[in-house]
Amino acid sequence: MDFSFTEEQTLLRNMVQGFLQDKYDFETRRKIVSSDEGWRKDYWQEWAELGLLAAPFSEEQGGLGGGAIDTMVIMEEFGRALVVEPYMETVVLAGGFLREGASEAQQAAHIPGIVAGENVWAVAYAEPQGRYNLADLVTTAKADGDGFVLNGYKAVVLGGPWADKLIVTARTSGGQRDSDGVSVFIVDKGAAGVSARDYPTVDGRRASEITFENVKLGADALIGEAGKGLPLVEKVIDQGIGALCAEAVGGMKELNDATVEYCKTRKQFGVPIGKFQVLQHRMVDMFMSYEQSVSMTYMVNMKMDEGDVERTKAASGAKVQIGKAGRFVGQQAVQLHGGMGMTDELNVGHYFKRLTMMDTLFGNVDHHLKRFTNAA
Repeated sequence: MDFSFTEEQTLLRNMVQGFLQDKYDFETRRKIVSSDEGWRKDYWQEWAELGLLAAPFSEEQGGLGGGAIDTMVIMEEFGRALVVEPYMETVVLAGGFLREGASEAQQAAHIPGIVAGENVWAVAYAEPQGRYNLADLVTTAKADGDGFVLNGYKAVVLGGPWADKLIVTARTSGGQRDSDGVSVFIVDKGAAGVSARDYPTVDGRRASEITFENVKLGADALIGEAGKGLPLVEKVIDQGIGALCAEAVGGMKELNDATVEYCKTRKQFGVPIGKFQVLQHRMVDMFMSYEQSVSMTYMVNMKMDEGDVERTKAASGAKVQIGKAGRFVGQQAVQLHGGMGMTDELNVGHYFKRLTMMDTLFGNVDHHLKRFTNAA
């Protein structure tokens, strides 16, 4: 199988890498995270001008016609720089719902705003009781004339504080955990009845707890067919897993490089600690975990357009590898750096926190082991 990148993808990587090296070093990132806004709107606009926000959309949708591999390239570089801006939330996830399930009218109404950097989106799909079951929904959308009335609560809506548009999953029929009856809606965050509690996350991001109380939605808010939205949700979340794996690979590479460099310079008993065989073994194990994660990341993103079963198994297999490897590489990097590994001034602890959070996002290792086994 050929894993070579095209010339366009290589140029894309170089462009993103150049921007981040010039404008998104670790100290800049620390200032962004500690600011009131928690992100850089001007950078978001620059990414729009560079075409990064348009990359995965087709030319007919106003994008650049890229695919999962292009997104993978961008997310890997974002992972290396610990980017906190809501590219995953807006372009990968919300954009995925619009690309894969929205009508032409909905795409024409909403995709240009994403591509131009005018609108920020978040996806509200998780509920406290649901854990990782995408069909376990208490939030309801009841028919009301030609539209719907939305009621419910969504937890840990990543990017929620910055969003002005939401993609919301809700139950329109069936029991709480039924596969049928799940619907997907576009909701204006400023609509009457929508309230949010915003907070920072441990890995430097921002999230919201969002409540919907008798929110009235028009018929044009529904994406796809009512009650048949679960396959769409699963497909888009799998696309998110592919992008998340790429981000994790970027973070692991930085941790590996930083750890090797530190072990070359830190001396104990008059010699660099990298000379100690037991530490060499640990660094080799870190490198092997990283390389296995790279292979799984390439595999899952190349299978995004396969059938549901192949895509599901690829996504869950990759998520298991990333979850295990991310924790291992992060923990080893912190231990080999000693006490300074978790200080706020050193980037190692920040990568570790992000990689640890990635294990729980979209389902942890145990969940995806079961999902892989249960895939038909």
